[in-house]
Amino acid sequence: MDFTAQHYQQKPLVIANVWDVPSAQAAQRAGYQAIGTSSAAVAAMLGYPDGEALPFDALLLIVRRIRAVCSLPLSVDVEAGYATTAEDMTLHLRQLAEMGVVGINLEDSRVIDGVRKLEDPDLFSQRLQAVRTTLVFHRCSLFINVRSDAFLLGLTDALDVTLSRITRYAACGADGLFIPCVIEAQDIAALVQHTRLPLNVMAIPGLSDFTTLAKLGVRRISMGNALHSAIQHRLNDLLLTVQQQQSFAGVFNDENYR
Repeated sequence: MDFTAQHYQQKPLVIANVWDVPSAQAAQRAGYQAIGTSSAAVAAMLGYPDGEALPFDALLLIVRRIRAVCSLPLSVDVEAGYATTAEDMTLHLRQLAEMGVVGINLEDSRVIDGVRKLEDPDLFSQRLQAVRTTLVFHRCSLFINVRSDAFLLGLTDALDVTLSRITRYAACGADGLFIPCVIEAQDIAALVQHTRLPLNVMAIPGLSDFTTLAKLGVRRISMGNALHSAIQHRLNDLLLTVQQQQSFAGVFNDENYR
């Protein structure tokens, strides 16, 4: 089953969000259908803040290594495209496609001077349309999952803003719609009813279980950087335990070491 078809299964596609080779391999061993990079996790792994502070060449290196060891369909979070023009953005996306990447996340906000702000919807839609047209011209097939960030930014009118924006994006070449931080059932249902494109939600505290999300019509569920953050907390605990106990007993109590 190809990546696009995975978004139209009976159950939602649960994307394992990864940040390096070991996490990608772990996702494949665990039986996930597809993986996607988490921009926040990849950036944190290399000591950068989220928001395109990570050099694009560094992202390419991570993607190349993941593709070398993992056969699962791979989607890459390209944030705002690492470019301000459709031409430059498309060059980046074609590089990824040449590596075997099957999809991308593209967001309608940018981090400027440390502050994330929504882009003008008209300008973003025009750029999205130009990117899609150019990719088609070059026979470059990528599933474009457009992320809209009104809920992430906590806008008081987040639902209305999002409904307006996703209508534009659906008409300009989006294949899927990613709405991080939406959590209320009535909001998710309204989004699903508003578009024919598959809706993607993200792991945050209080998000409903997968069965409930499926009943609401969600087609794709992402982890974001939730697992990476959980692992970092566990690492911190282990390091503190070694320091406090002056022993490695707390490290080797896992059954894998027996």
